[in-house]
Amino acid sequence: MLSALTFDTARPAREAAPERTDIACFIGYVARRAGAPLPKDVGDTLRAAGWVDGPWRRDATALESLEQIPVTVDSWDDFARLFAWERRPLRENGGGACAAYLGAAVRSYFARGGRRAIVIRVADPFPHVETGSARSERRDARLNALIPGSAAADPPVRPFDPADPGSWRGIQHLYGLPEVSQVCLPDLPDICAADPQALPTSYSPPPAPEVFVECSEDEPPTQVDTAVDRLPAPFSDEAGFLAWRGALAGIRSFLGRHRRDALFVGALPLAAVDTRRAADGGSIHAEADLLEFLRRLGVLETQGSPPGRTASAFLQLGWPWLHTRRSQDLPALLEPPDGLLAGTLAANALSRGTFRSVGGTLFPEIAALQPEPATGGGPDSPTARLAERLCVFAREPEGIALLSDVTTSAEAAWRFGGASRIMAAILRAARRFGEAHLFEPNGPQLWTQLRRSLELMLFAFWREGGLSGATAADAFSVRCDRSTMTQTDLDEGRLKAEIRVLPAAAITHITVVLDLIAGSAADVQIREVA
Repeated sequence: MLSALTFDTARPAREAAPERTDIACFIGYVARRAGAPLPKDVGDTLRAAGWVDGPWRRDATALESLEQIPVTVDSWDDFARLFAWERRPLRENGGGACAAYLGAAVRSYFARGGRRAIVIRVADPFPHVETGSARSERRDARLNALIPGSAAADPPVRPFDPADPGSWRGIQHLYGLPEVSQVCLPDLPDICAADPQALPTSYSPPPAPEVFVECSEDEPPTQVDTAVDRLPAPFSDEAGFLAWRGALAGIRSFLGRHRRDALFVGALPLAAVDTRRAADGGSIHAEADLLEFLRRLGVLETQGSPPGRTASAFLQLGWPWLHTRRSQDLPALLEPPDGLLAGTLAANALSRGTFRSVGGTLFPEIAALQPEPATGGGPDSPTARLAERLCVFAREPEGIALLSDVTTSAEAAWRFGGASRIMAAILRAARRFGEAHLFEPNGPQLWTQLRRSLELMLFAFWREGGLSGATAADAFSVRCDRSTMTQTDLDEGRLKAEIRVLPAAAITHITVVLDLIAGSAADVQIREVA
């Protein structure tokens, strides 16, 4: 099925061709496996990208460490050969290890159907339990390694320079990875966690039910040592949530400026007990209190409220955390849902089309949820209201399923996850065309070529069900002529094309502008929702 499109303007195109859009980028903390040689294909890729002998080449030590270098892996085995994902220290002075959250996310991504991932190792994993009074300083430094400029730093973080890949850190590498459609930062909730000594110390999930599941050829064996179940999960207090909100604001800002065609898939942190008010004689209504807490902190904005820092059509957040048959090596036996969600979206893009919803998908590998959402309360229940803005996992009669496939956007037109993903796919395809024709003469011939190619792409999306409308004319329109450009634009070599589409499940048309300047990169932006 169609997931995204590419086209060749050198020959008449009868049909746009489908393209893989399942590539996720995982950025975070994981150790390099000692003594593991760099595979030839990985080395060739790094050489072609300029990391070995190009203008931003790294020395032999840096190349061996793979720190702040994008590494492409096509399977869980490829990842496990390069990175010691299972060797995160439990304490500062040693004494035991658990799995790194980045490794757990990549594992779930491939287990759920992801075909390719790009891993950016920013540093070795930090200990699960730390002591000392410099927790906030360590947190800010770790956030800046992932999302430069998202937290206070002394000295200030170097400004992003698109022309100098050698200076890129963390999420900035996305600028040079146009093939990436999803980005995950699995360590983000852990970095923003509160002092473990002030939080619950254990979690005892119910035993997993015996069910038949599809075999996975490259899935690691289930861990049998469950000593880590006595370690606390990374719960966040109010200060932690504020730091996490600031990090999401940095992600949103970077994607909005440089990668509007990429989707952040993250996990809502676990809320510490003291962030939820007690009622009815001391009982805790988790969903209602969490919803109120998130709104009070400005994490979830409402329709018509001032623009917030975490509401975006390109942010999808999963909740709650999961106890799965693969999470036996994680603290409290819990894994954040971002890796599982990213793998599900990747498999969906390949098999059904990126614009189709993954809501209702069953997850037989999930044994329990933390916290366990209450269901059956109707459309006005707290769980249902959370599901309007979060991708909520909950227990259904058939098993644990994903209730909603949504973004965090406060605008209804951008709320449905499939609509956001098809817009991202359209943006990627439009950008590729623009960048392939940067130096061609700007005139009627190029305008016609661009308009025809975009119409072919959009027609294929409409035919596959990604766009609504009884006819193609109802579903989309493309303009690229003197009505989209001023005389000043023409004098400066600027080409502008305007695309108007009606994504499936959206209630309004959305307008996209392709802005092409001679000698510069193509810029694709959302100009209006009308």
